Amino acid sequence: MEDMFFDTYDTPVFRPPSEAHSFILRVTRGCAHNKCFYCNMYRGVPFQILTDGEISRQIASAAYYGKDNVRRIFLADGDALGLPEERLLKILAALRDSFPKLQRVSSYSAPKDILRKSGDDLRRLKEAGLQFLYYGMETGDEVTLKAVKKGVNAEEATEAGRRVTDSGIKLSLIMILGLAGKEGSKRHAMATARAINIIRPTMLSALCLMLYRRSELKDQFERGEFNPLSPKELMEELRLIIENIDLPDGRHCIFRSNHVSNYVQLAGTLLKDKKRLLEEIDYSIQELGKLKTWDAYNNTEY
Repeated sequence: MEDMFFDTYDTPVFRPPSEAHSFILRVTRGCAHNKCFYCNMYRGVPFQILTDGEISRQIASAAYYGKDNVRRIFLADGDALGLPEERLLKILAALRDSFPKLQRVSSYSAPKDILRKSGDDLRRLKEAGLQFLYYGMETGDEVTLKAVKKGVNAEEATEAGRRVTDSGIKLSLIMILGLAGKEGSKRHAMATARAINIIRPTMLSALCLMLYRRSELKDQFERGEFNPLSPKELMEELRLIIENIDLPDGRHCIFRSNHVSNYVQLAGTLLKDKKRLLEEIDYSIQELGKLKTWDAYNNTEY
């Protein structure tokens, strides 16, 4: 069994912070798109769909060591939802049979993977046990999506999120502050707020742009072609987004900015805590404005 795990987890595995105590079941390796200019998570990792045998051995090993202790399972890597529906249904059935106390199965979800599935497909997956998806939309802005090579336009990016929420699957939507640089900040903020109002996510997370090594966006920055936002400007961008979120039908959305990339940690529920969040953002803008110097390399990974 040790050899099986060494072979299966021979490349880095990424998961959301909230899945820290979940059983990570690898069903794919890498990212099928793998072209986003801001990301280096799976660079150098050829995309691969694991075989039924590889997946079954992981499940059997986890069940052998503690089937009653597994309550949450996260399907990795970045394109688990890209598997055909029937394959996913088979995996979900095996998980239900193997872990009697299983409460939730979740996964990352790329926009193209979502759009390849109909609303009925997603509803069947939900009924089979896929209850939660993480979707890095990053921005609702057409220009920025094209610039960072996300692979979808603004309409498709928004439709992907809405298709998930319409199916009843809970959605954690991720946006990246500063992704459009100084020049596109306001456009990025307004378009992202509009997309959020349409999608109506269960959770909303704000990350701050980090310039990662081996990413094209870092190369652009090094050449002087990308002008990143200062901490104060990042909070001004977030304020514009929060100010323009107006979820319909009394919907509530849990908001967090507690990622390691964030300069300021915020938490609340939209729309209930909108006024308080804006007040806290205003205070942070005031305090961050006192910084006399700021080096963009502070948010760079080498």
